[in-house]
Amino acid sequence: MSTLAPPRLDRTLSSAPAAPPVRIVHLGIGNFHRAHQAWYTWRAPDGAGWGIAAFTGRRPDAAEALAPQDGLYTLITRSADADRFELIGSLAEVRPAADHDRFLELLAAPETALVTITVTEAGYRLGADGHLADSEPVRADVEALRADSRAAVTTTPGKLVAGLLARRAAGSGALTILSCDNLPHNGEVARTVVSDLAAQLDAGLVDWIDDHVEFASSMVDRITPATTEADRDLVVESQGYRDASPVPTEPFSEWVVAGSFPAGRPAWEAAGARLVDDVAPYEQRKLTLLNGSHSLMAYAGSIRGHESIDEAIADPAVRGWVEAFWDEAEPHLLLSGTQIADYRTALLERYRNPRIRHRLAQIAADGSAKIGVRILPTVRAERAAGRRPTGCATVLAAWVLHLRGAGAPINDAGGQPYVAAAAAEDVRDAVQAVIARLDTTLGTDQTLVDAVVRQTERLRDRS
Repeated sequence: MSTLAPPRLDRTLSSAPAAPPVRIVHLGIGNFHRAHQAWYTWRAPDGAGWGIAAFTGRRPDAAEALAPQDGLYTLITRSADADRFELIGSLAEVRPAADHDRFLELLAAPETALVTITVTEAGYRLGADGHLADSEPVRADVEALRADSRAAVTTTPGKLVAGLLARRAAGSGALTILSCDNLPHNGEVARTVVSDLAAQLDAGLVDWIDDHVEFASSMVDRITPATTEADRDLVVESQGYRDASPVPTEPFSEWVVAGSFPAGRPAWEAAGARLVDDVAPYEQRKLTLLNGSHSLMAYAGSIRGHESIDEAIADPAVRGWVEAFWDEAEPHLLLSGTQIADYRTALLERYRNPRIRHRLAQIAADGSAKIGVRILPTVRAERAAGRRPTGCATVLAAWVLHLRGAGAPINDAGGQPYVAAAAAEDVRDAVQAVIARLDTTLGTDQTLVDAVVRQTERLRDRS
């Protein structure tokens, strides 16, 4: 490598594309969005006309890294034996969440046709009853918007409602909000929390949303680890420029989308996305088999001393737990036959890729928002069938031990009530309290509690 400093990545490089006009606003810019929706948009044949203005979540880091690069970044697609590099230019702007005035300006603009979201399950502020949670941050947003429709707000539902108020005031017409998070029926979840918050402000706004806003759904799938300094050095060595925020990812990618998109959308299907009438079967398969086994490995694998998915799946004990969980879940999936068998085979191949260091600690974050959607549907189905769900019990047992301090460190915005429940001196009391917080009915199911307690003992014996 030359001793001269390499050029910084920006749109002055001869190979860099011009910034596309903004037509999409994205909430929750991170590595996954850049490896997935932004990548599909850039690869679409009309992608040069669909620029994305992306806003960060809790931390401004992505904006601080990408704004000096004019939103450009390098996607490193990492197979087991080679790397492929792509310069992605779909991000026209990258801004911190605090830039609320620019967010409102973009939502009010008639050119904006889409809002996409990757804020994780916790970002929707969904309560146990399936509606917007009555939490202090939500109440603060409602009070702020009552006082001033342009007030800075902090929650995702609050931001969306603030943007829709600005759009209604500007008379800018139809808009699609497309959720790209790992939630069942994610479009309906987004509709519910936005409508619930809007109803606390202005009943007429709910009617306007019904008439002008589509809530589309999608299933997303691509394993995308965190960026390392080695990734940055690799870009310098192979591409000759310095990228502060390249994105490593795997070759596999899947995106299944359902929606009518009244204001238009990029031709994502030409880039490999699947447009369907109903996302649910694909969503259920992915949430259960991929995300469910990810949670299992994040907690059980880290308890056994592993740091990444490839290490965990190479452990025969962990591999056995994953297969048992899949066997338990498979009869309850909407897809069947080769659509499941081939998917399971593909998952094992993806997990074994030693060059995708997907850290278990990263996956373990925000378990309180994930376990309910990834694991409990199979638990309920197995108990309704009169069976003891040992595979699911292993996931729950590993999570309880995680909440008690074993394995990956706790990083969970909504986790404190579960940590408190798991702190009981007796493990059985801890298990029962944690399950009861997830589902009061399951908390009284002694067969399930017994199964989870038994698996905590086995996990501790084999750690």
